[in-house]
Amino acid sequence: MAEQATEQEILLAKRIISAAKRHDVSALKVALKEGSANVQDPTATVATSPLHAAIASCGKAEEGKEADENAIQTINILLENGAIWNDLNKEDETPGCIALRLGQQKTYDLMVEAGVRAELLFAKMQALGLGTSAIEVEEEEEEETTEEQPAAKKQKVSEDEAQVITEAVEQKVLDDVSLDNKAYIRSQLRYKPGILLDESDNAVMMDWETEIMQRHAETLIPKKGLRTMNVGHGMGIVDTAILTHDPSEHHIIEAHPQVHQRLRETGWYDKPNVHIHEGRWQDVLPKLVEQGVVLDAIYYDTFAEDYAALKEFFAEYVIQLLAKDGKFGWYNGLGADRQICYDVYTKVSEIDLYEAGFDTTWEEIKVPAGLHGSKEWEGTRRPYWTIDVYRLPVNTFLK
Repeated sequence: MAEQATEQEILLAKRIISAAKRHDVSALKVALKEGSANVQDPTATVATSPLHAAIASCGKAEEGKEADENAIQTINILLENGAIWNDLNKEDETPGCIALRLGQQKTYDLMVEAGVRAELLFAKMQALGLGTSAIEVEEEEEEETTEEQPAAKKQKVSEDEAQVITEAVEQKVLDDVSLDNKAYIRSQLRYKPGILLDESDNAVMMDWETEIMQRHAETLIPKKGLRTMNVGHGMGIVDTAILTHDPSEHHIIEAHPQVHQRLRETGWYDKPNVHIHEGRWQDVLPKLVEQGVVLDAIYYDTFAEDYAALKEFFAEYVIQLLAKDGKFGWYNGLGADRQICYDVYTKVSEIDLYEAGFDTTWEEIKVPAGLHGSKEWEGTRRPYWTIDVYRLPVNTFLK
């Protein structure tokens, strides 16, 4: 339980938030020598951070209230002093959400850039063993959190942000099996018309994605006779689309036993030139590499795995399995329940792919009209897609 703030601490929080709201750079610098850029005023009617306040006070751009130099400087000072780019206020908005709503493009771009820097730094720290441990995250999650969390679907942005499940704490969080891939594989799935659900009512796949999957197949497989692979069968939407392009061989990697049963019931094991590999890709791909398998097109669409898994997939295995003129694609659901998270991870993934040796091109596809707030989400734990445009990636080796 957090200790009650003292009168002195409350007054300092008010000073910092007030200076941020007024874009008073001098006063803010002085106040930050005594306090944090992430303070909140517990006596306020609506709790807000200094960064939320600084952006909200810019006003609506359509009313001619463009963020001026002092506003930009205020935001930069707060970020330099540790303000959290994806911190949530009581209205469930990050600072970037407010900038987007107000049409303040300059401040929105600042928040996207801050998010990219923070996520890249965090990934580097984790790689060096300096990131937050699973147990620490679990303990922190037991308290109220105001930091942005991703909806469950496809790639979560990170295991830490989505509550890492370890053997020690697994039973505490099994009410949502999407938080851990192995827990998901042990769970019961339900195939219903137009949707595949896990036992926690998360939508694993939905048929509104069909146009997207078909376009992925078109961009990856420009002619007949190519060697292809898909990781994550689900409802079979993308595998069906891939077979319309007549590959010479098609590999499917699928880890869930119930999906294996579905593959048998629907005749996939008997289809010509189709090779089904039962198991997690982490176990299957090393064997394919050892066998010298070479592929012209690879697609990745798993569930209950985070961005780190996707990064390992392309940085460790795609580079070994893909032909020199081949193409790699993946379902881009990174942070798709919030626009700023989607924009941040578009940039983060492109940077990481470049470092792994890939060029990335993006094609924008509008999601079906009326998807947001529609009856399609009835019976699901929560919508995993709330934005208007899907960014379809196509990756090729750098020339």
